[in-house]
Amino acid sequence: MSHKPSPKPWINAIHAYVPGKAHADDGSELVKLSANENPLGSSPAALAALAEAKAPAGYPDPDSGELRTAIGELHDIDPARLVCGTGSDELLNLAAQAYAGAGDEVLFSNFSFAVYEIAARRCGATPVIAPDVDYGTDVDALIAAITGKTRVVFVANPNNPTGSYLAASEIARLHAALPSDVLFVLDQAYAEYLTAEDDDGGLSLAADNANVLVTRTFSKIYGLAGERVGWATGHPDIIASLNRIRGPFNVTNHGQAAALAAVGDQAFVAASREHNAAERARFVEVIESLGNHGLRPLPSKANFLLVLFDGDLTAEQAYRALADGGYATRWLPGAGLPHGVRITIGTSEQMADVARILRELTETAQ
Repeated sequence: MSHKPSPKPWINAIHAYVPGKAHADDGSELVKLSANENPLGSSPAALAALAEAKAPAGYPDPDSGELRTAIGELHDIDPARLVCGTGSDELLNLAAQAYAGAGDEVLFSNFSFAVYEIAARRCGATPVIAPDVDYGTDVDALIAAITGKTRVVFVANPNNPTGSYLAASEIARLHAALPSDVLFVLDQAYAEYLTAEDDDGGLSLAADNANVLVTRTFSKIYGLAGERVGWATGHPDIIASLNRIRGPFNVTNHGQAAALAAVGDQAFVAASREHNAAERARFVEVIESLGNHGLRPLPSKANFLLVLFDGDLTAEQAYRALADGGYATRWLPGAGLPHGVRITIGTSEQMADVARILRELTETAQ
């Protein structure tokens, strides 16, 4: 009888994260509107920093000191209350690993970011999914789902893949209802796409409470998805816990250099936010004009739009037709949204072409 190592049963229960496609079924390259990347690319300052970054033969700064200082100056946060990670994904996983385990529960809303369930199962905890309200996070449902086993609560704001958003009052109400020994992780991957008036108050909550961790990323508006850089802030005890278990050199030389330069180029961030708002608004108008064909845009505060297809034209048909037209989008049957296609907001030309394809599809589907 042969024997071999066996993973823990909770590892076998994980469905590996599936990234957005960049190629058609025949292998041809598509315009990638499937991963919520910045269509304007990266800051020129970040690109210049990449060209001049420290040679890869030497280890990077293990603490990302300069980068944490720059982030702290931008957001008025003590750098000692900051930790950097290999994208915010690493930090989300570390938060679950540090505060939950076998016999514990990790709570999040239906239609939340897929990494939350992976993070829960990865540390042996039980994922608990609260009902949504019209595809958005339902604070009352989350509060009702809290039990004595709850150890971590994840909320993405804005949420991926739906684009929904909770106002500061709702975030504060949820936090107030949590037991003090439950870690509240507020995932703000798309926060830079919000206006100042839409600030959800998360950074203030993290500054004033011992059970709040806010995560951010350089992968979205900063246009540095390929460098894998994220950061988090919270109480010093939380930061110390994450530092104990993170990779010792988790952010590369090039990642640190590019992110540091990107923090200093807030003009690029503002231009990206303005472009996204304008193009998203135009695209929403197009989808709303096709409402009599069963298309519905969910309200979005992020750099993508989730379009629901409830008429003769199905989401799968739209997804495949867009691929035939040269565009990779995200059809979401695996996320419980077989009638939904998530479309990243691209350039003006790309969005006009996507709109044209969808209009023509609705005409032929009649």
